[in-house]
Formats: sequence, C-alpha cells, structure tokens
Amino acid sequence: MDYIKEYASPLGKITLSSDGDAVTGLWFNGQKHFGSTLPNAHEEKELPVFAQAAKWLDMYFSGSEPDFTPPVRLRGTPFQTAVWEQLTRIPYGKTATYGELAKALERRLGRKTAARAVGGAVARNPVSLIVPCHRVIGADGSLTGYAGGVDRKRVLLETERKSEQFGMRNDHRLRS
Repeated sequence: MDYIKEYASPLGKITLSSDGDAVTGLWFNGQKHFGSTLPNAHEEKELPVFAQAAKWLDMYFSGSEPDFTPPVRLRGTPFQTAVWEQLTRIPYGKTATYGELAKALERRLGRKTAARAVGGAVARNPVSLIVPCHRVIGADGSLTGYAGGVDRKRVLLETERKSEQFGMRNDHRLRS
C-alpha cells in the first residue's frame, strides 16, 4: 500500500507519497507528471517518513540547506533512476546543464548518453526538490522547463542562492 500526505509550501501545496518506509513522490499539486509513480490504490496517512520530509522541506523553504535527507526510493526505469541519482550530486546552490549530466552519466554507465534523453528523465523526476531537478539548466544558462513551472524553478534557485546575485552562468559544478 502507498500513502500520501499534503504539505503546504510557500510555492503551493505539495503532495508527498510513500511506500511506508521511504518517500516515493514529491510533487507540486497540478504540476506536469503529477502522481506519475503513485499507484491508484493509496490512502492518506501520517507516517514518520512524512514528518522527516516535512522537516526537510521546512528547512529548505526557510533558506537553509537541509543537513539530512529523508529516505527516498526512486521508481523508474534503470536509466531514469541513474539520471535521478546523478541529480543528487548537484550541490545545493549550484546548477548543471543537461549536457554535463549526460557526460557524467557516460562516465558512470560506460556508454554514450544523449542530453535529450537525460532531459526526458529529468522531467519525470518523481521526487522533486529532494532530488533536485530544478538545478538543471540549458547549455546557454537559461531556465529551461521544470515540471513544477519555470517561475517556481526561478524561486527555488533564488532561495538556494539568496546570499549572492542570481546569475546562472559559469558556476556549473557537478560532482562525479
């Protein structure tokens, strides 16, 4: 059985999902691909993992880098999961391009990976924010698509960079 819980964020309501042990979904209500990994059979329930996720979100939205990560279980194809795991290597307050992600994945997977395929997987990230797909930008530094909306993406990046002027170029630092 899967479970859900709503969280009221400054950017709108968020729905969290869990298998009972780990976060399996985190979506802004109404966003593209909302509930994509959530089975039809689910119920609302208080869970310790939801309390952990809410604490993480409270820290994040207060402008602090959370010092822990709630348990997360990613549901997707092996390629999607590899892309989503790579997203977790983009440091707080930094960005990476789709091309940089593709090159990092090529090194990890030992095979050619297209930036476009990476973009498709990034767009379907079921655990937004905790798995930071909002930190991925276009090769020219533009704030390209975000399932939660580009306006939210801008606010999320500004929140992470509150102490410095908002500028996306020349600061790509993707951990290998």
